[in-house]
Amino acid sequence: MLSKIKMRLHRIPPVRLIVISFAVIILVGACLLSLPFATKGGQSTTFLDALFTAGSATCVTGLVLFDTYFHWTTAGQVIILTLIQLGGLGLVTFTTGMSLLLRKKLGLRNLQLAVQNTNGDSGEIGSLIRMIITFTFACEAVGALLLMIRFIPMMGAHGIWVSVFLAVSAYCNAGFDIVGNIMKDGNLIPFAADPLVCLTIGALIVIGGLGFVVISDIFHAKLQPLAHHSQRRGLNFHSRVVLLMAALLIVLGTLVFFILEYDNTLKNLPDFGAKLNAALFQSISARTAGFASVNIAQEHDFTKLFTVLLMFIGAAPGSTGGGIKTTTVLVLVCTVVSILRGKEDTIFIHRRIDKFTVYRALAITSASMCLLLIVTGIITTFDPQINGVDALFEATSAFGTVGLSAGVTPRLSAVSKIALILMMYIGRVGPLSLGLAISLRRGHLHADSVLPEGKIIVG
Repeated sequence: MLSKIKMRLHRIPPVRLIVISFAVIILVGACLLSLPFATKGGQSTTFLDALFTAGSATCVTGLVLFDTYFHWTTAGQVIILTLIQLGGLGLVTFTTGMSLLLRKKLGLRNLQLAVQNTNGDSGEIGSLIRMIITFTFACEAVGALLLMIRFIPMMGAHGIWVSVFLAVSAYCNAGFDIVGNIMKDGNLIPFAADPLVCLTIGALIVIGGLGFVVISDIFHAKLQPLAHHSQRRGLNFHSRVVLLMAALLIVLGTLVFFILEYDNTLKNLPDFGAKLNAALFQSISARTAGFASVNIAQEHDFTKLFTVLLMFIGAAPGSTGGGIKTTTVLVLVCTVVSILRGKEDTIFIHRRIDKFTVYRALAITSASMCLLLIVTGIITTFDPQINGVDALFEATSAFGTVGLSAGVTPRLSAVSKIALILMMYIGRVGPLSLGLAISLRRGHLHADSVLPEGKIIVG
């Protein structure tokens, strides 16, 4: 029986196995969270609500139906944090990384899975996985230690657990918090003017959202030579693009939030520095993490729509974040600019982007926009009390695995909850990966064939 199971697993394409692994983690987490020991009231949570929470944690989204501090026991919070860690790294990355750290060799099958899960190169996947696991735990540990400076004096020994939880949640871009004892359902609003909390969590969000391939490139090109007193080399093209896009979006987001919300959600903050601190944090968090330093429900509709754009863009490929990815947006923008200039190829920084990458970017964006429209329609249909902007905000937050909410999540109907669960799942594994996982046929290969050209007039 075991040999048959192994054989069947071996025949499953890697992309499908990765998609299945996330579904299995969510279901196991939902079963555990639905048990009485996970809630402070000692009563069972309905399976749909437990499934929503498990899906939100595993897909590192942060949309919640209950305040995490008040509803879940320490055991329940540990389950949620475990789901966040596994979901942020990916089950394949986590298990493969632990095997490598224990000096076990990777088989060809595990190698294929790891490459699919990290977007890395098969020749360097072993060192990449080791670096991912080690770097992740190191970042989370440093972040937790910095947060302890604030939370231990405030909460005593409980501040240690709060710091660890927030550090892991921030690095994995999850947006869950357990500071409800300070302000119920307030997330990080009480710390909007606190640079230590906001900058530490913001830094963890940015690092987790850069992508494992970029982090590896920075380490090997800049940090490792510095430690060995050798000559540093330049970053590869992908890393430079990701860093450029991250910087541009953070600066743009900060300026827009600061200007639009200066006399609104930021008006009660004590001074200019505090307002700038909150705007910077919201700009960083809005693209993928979902921590809130202001009351999202009170934001102007234009600010919400701008946040929808940031959430839709998301983080970098191969990172703990979601969205269509920053590089996808860059490819689309460069394609439009190139076409307007009369060029046949997509050009950026004197480099030609291959057409398959352009097609992939178009496919991801088109599929994602269709999904958003469908889920927004479902929410407005089954929850007519929610306006269109808030429904779009909620759907985009789920797809981008962000977790920001205009305060409507707990009021959603069962149908809308199911739609958002599916949206979070698709957003985490990626619409193309899910499509490939469904469409791939075992052992069935199609040879390329030459087809007659079909001419269509567009524009």
